[in-house]
Amino acid sequence: MNESRLRELVPAVIGVLVRRGADFAAAEDAVQDALVEAVRAWPDDSSPSSRLRPSSGDPVRDPKGWLVTVAWRKFLDAVRADTSRRRREELVDAEPTPGPGEAVDDTLHLYFLCAHPSLTPASAVALTLRAVGGLTTRQIAQAYLVPEATMAQRISRAKRTVSGVRFDQPGDVATVLRVLYLVFNEGYSGDIDLAAEAIRLTRQLAAGTDHEEAAGLLALMLLHHARRPARTGPDGRLVPLAEQDRGLWNTRLITEGVEILQTALARDRLGEFQAQAAIAALHVDARTAEETDWVQIVEWYDELVRLTDSPVARLNRAVAVGEADGPRAGLAALAGLDPSLPRHTAVAAYLYERDGDPVTAARLYAEAARSAPNIPERDHLTRQAARLNARMRG
Repeated sequence: MNESRLRELVPAVIGVLVRRGADFAAAEDAVQDALVEAVRAWPDDSSPSSRLRPSSGDPVRDPKGWLVTVAWRKFLDAVRADTSRRRREELVDAEPTPGPGEAVDDTLHLYFLCAHPSLTPASAVALTLRAVGGLTTRQIAQAYLVPEATMAQRISRAKRTVSGVRFDQPGDVATVLRVLYLVFNEGYSGDIDLAAEAIRLTRQLAAGTDHEEAAGLLALMLLHHARRPARTGPDGRLVPLAEQDRGLWNTRLITEGVEILQTALARDRLGEFQAQAAIAALHVDARTAEETDWVQIVEWYDELVRLTDSPVARLNRAVAVGEADGPRAGLAALAGLDPSLPRHTAVAAYLYERDGDPVTAARLYAEAARSAPNIPERDHLTRQAARLNARMRG
């Protein structure tokens, strides 16, 4: 069975174990052990006609049921070896016989549990990728460029934090969406494409909740992801939106994202992710950068600011105002914002350049490069400063 299909089964199997009485941490450990057994026992063949055969040689007609059985036995083995064996005796006696997997899907409960407000954002993201996404600790550590031991400690602490949380407590969809958005924004590193993983998980959530903001987030992810092939040049350089080759954009993802967004907006319950998706849709709708409807983008940023009062939204709005009404208007919108905001200096540099002040713009580009959040952005800002300095010397 292919790895992605295995990962899709993880939350449902954990949910079965938790409902049978296992605490979350023990259930998650047992399912990870069962996955190891599955990888060893099942052939790596995703063809529709294949039959999955465990080491016993019998066809696996119900992979979820097989995982539930193996994971439950792993859990019981751990219980028997634990000093609290006597307190768990009732669970041991209740070992179920192998059979079809239960039809109840606990994926949504796991989303809510992994995004519990008692967890830090970093811990919530790691636990979501592990328990809902089915990734290994090594894969998550590689994606976040931290040692595996560090990530293991983070996940262990998170599991201990939520182990005492009742599994039937209502969850906060907004918190889950923020966690998934954090995952998406990490993009790609190591051998795991976190942007693609976030899209996969958000599809699950949107399908299971019928929540307009879940649909809005999915649309936003798809519209951003559609531009990914054009974001960097062959040499790895960052390519700004206005300079991207729009022929490289993924039209299939754009079409899907716009359709999902239109359906969500029709419900007339606007949220921040729908507003962000609407802005992204206006960008991809323009055949050229010059045809971008900046006036309507400003209107959507006004909605986003009304919904969130986010300084980042106000910063992005200043850029849009600069395009719609001229750089002086953009600088005026920027004037009321905290200069310590991430990318504030880069935005100011761009607007000053548009306003015909290359001296100030070059200085600000260089300043912004020194505090850039990543190497590609730092290099891009450094080149912008160098370009203006070279022009003034010439």
